Amino acid sequence: MLSEQEQQDERDRARRRWTEGVAFNRACAMTVQRWDPDGIEMRLPFREDLGAHPGVFHGGVISALIDTAGCGAVAAGHDYDLGDRITTVALAVQYLSADPGQGVVAYARCNRRGRQLNYTEVTVRSDRGKEVAHGLVTVSVSGRRERGSSS
Repeated sequence: MLSEQEQQDERDRARRRWTEGVAFNRACAMTVQRWDPDGIEMRLPFREDLGAHPGVFHGGVISALIDTAGCGAVAAGHDYDLGDRITTVALAVQYLSADPGQGVVAYARCNRRGRQLNYTEVTVRSDRGKEVAHGLVTVSVSGRRERGSSS
């Protein structure tokens, strides 16, 4: 059993990994703005190379942000005695609108935590506050990740 300090150390390690350790997140410039057991917020600035049309994010990039934030919401409040290998099992995305030229923030929270399966809800809003997408992410956590591993 991990002590409360060891649990917090694992959560802090996960937060650093989400921003610094995952190459895709770095390439897209995703950053964690809030990370606590109640949920997380991840920001993604708009860049034309992430777009599908001038000024508009590619849907796959928004989907990746939802996936990343949903998994992060699990990691931020997870009981690391149950494992630390986080894997997406299911992802559902609804695209609601676009807000051209705007960066976005994903607001993610874990609604239900199980021994292995966890269920998260993610809302993506533009920098102006317009809701652009909504997602549900089912996340499995099991096993142990090798230290030093980037996956």
